[in-house]
Amino acid sequence: MTVPKTSVLVLNCSEPEPLARFYAQLLGATAGPATDDGELFLVTGRTGVVLGIRRDPQRPTPSWPLPEDSQQVHLRILVAADALDEAEREAVALGARPVAAEEDGTRLDNRTTLRRYSDPAGHSFVLAAVREDPARLSRT
Repeated sequence: MTVPKTSVLVLNCSEPEPLARFYAQLLGATAGPATDDGELFLVTGRTGVVLGIRRDPQRPTPSWPLPEDSQQVHLRILVAADALDEAEREAVALGARPVAAEEDGTRLDNRTTLRRYSDPAGHSFVLAAVREDPARLSRT
């Protein structure tokens, strides 16, 4: 029998608690410490743990989209197409910083379907419009 387990993307930053609160508010989730020492915070939503935020005081702030740095990883937050403008207002009000659209190698970033940001600690994420209700997608 397989031991029950799950996986989660973990972002490193110098101050994990405020960043966990940022993502919890942005995603309509909750955030709390996963360890007694406060080194790891988990953001938990309707579908379970959606993101981890880990303390790493030596972690430099990401500098993407500078040409010498690669994006490496980003969060793609799915949003109903008709709610994209509202989701953008929420993200910016919580402290997200818009990142200029750039050629991604396949097509020009289209603001009607994809919007790029940096979170308060500098990690990149996008709000991406989808045809189906994102809540319905998370149940499948």
